[in-house]
Amino acid sequence: MTREYLEFEEPIAQIERQILELESAGDLSADDISSEIEVLNKSIIETTQKIYKKLTPWQCVQVARHPSRPHFFNYLEKVFEDFDELHGDRSFGDDRALVGGLAKIGNYSVVVIGHEKGRTTEEKLEHNFGMPQPEGYRKAGRLMKLAERFEIPIVTFIDTPGAYPGIDSEERGQSEAIASNLEIMSNLRTPILVNVIGEGGSGGALAIGVGDAISMMEYSTYSVASPEACASIVWRDPSMAPQAAEAMKLNSENLLNLGLIDEIIEEPLGGAHRDPDQAATSIKKSIINNLTELSKYSMEDLLDRRYQRLMSYGK
Repeated sequence: MTREYLEFEEPIAQIERQILELESAGDLSADDISSEIEVLNKSIIETTQKIYKKLTPWQCVQVARHPSRPHFFNYLEKVFEDFDELHGDRSFGDDRALVGGLAKIGNYSVVVIGHEKGRTTEEKLEHNFGMPQPEGYRKAGRLMKLAERFEIPIVTFIDTPGAYPGIDSEERGQSEAIASNLEIMSNLRTPILVNVIGEGGSGGALAIGVGDAISMMEYSTYSVASPEACASIVWRDPSMAPQAAEAMKLNSENLLNLGLIDEIIEEPLGGAHRDPDQAATSIKKSIINNLTELSKYSMEDLLDRRYQRLMSYGK
């Protein structure tokens, strides 16, 4: 019951506080307490279903940023086996905001690459809050070429507020590194699966977002910029972020309707942070299904499908 609640989840929090009070009540019998708790638990499910059935895009942003939401490392240990991390871009250094390596899933060997934000303060600093620098994207590009050389599918996990905007990143060619990855992924002769698991922000997400099958977790987001950045640009007021989120249609349902993604991966009731194991099972099932489906295509057909997808954006 020691959960963190978002502002719009206050009705759920109130019911769970009632359960805590009942559990510590000394003037009721065990049977009475158990009966009351059962009723309240049903009420929690009904209330959560009602709230999450009509989330606004801005509320989806809040869920995607939830401090307890599973990150790349959480899925890595639950979805894949025999992960062997590969480090460095062979030019400058090893960016821990983007992590990648070889792994197994089902009967498939894959190269898996993902953003990692970190959980504790130390981890967040180590992973730069999930905001990669140029060497991170160059490392990802190197691993993608490695996958192509050995004819291994690529699986990416997107969860970033955006590429790191610092001066040192710009000095080392941030925009070039992102653009280079877009070119690499557009022509790569191996299947590419993309999974948006949290925030999909700006070029920081797009740099590992070109693929043959693009899936989004139900309450994740994917957009050209963060709502706050968009609000600052359009209205010169970051507090207009909820309106910006609505205008950008950055939630999974809107993006599926626009044809920008292929699949919405259903999350546990109340979001992936409520049941990380169930969320991981859903992602694993999606990846295996997509790998099986893409294996039916010849490489030329796969490249043609990828090209047609890119050319269809914006129509």
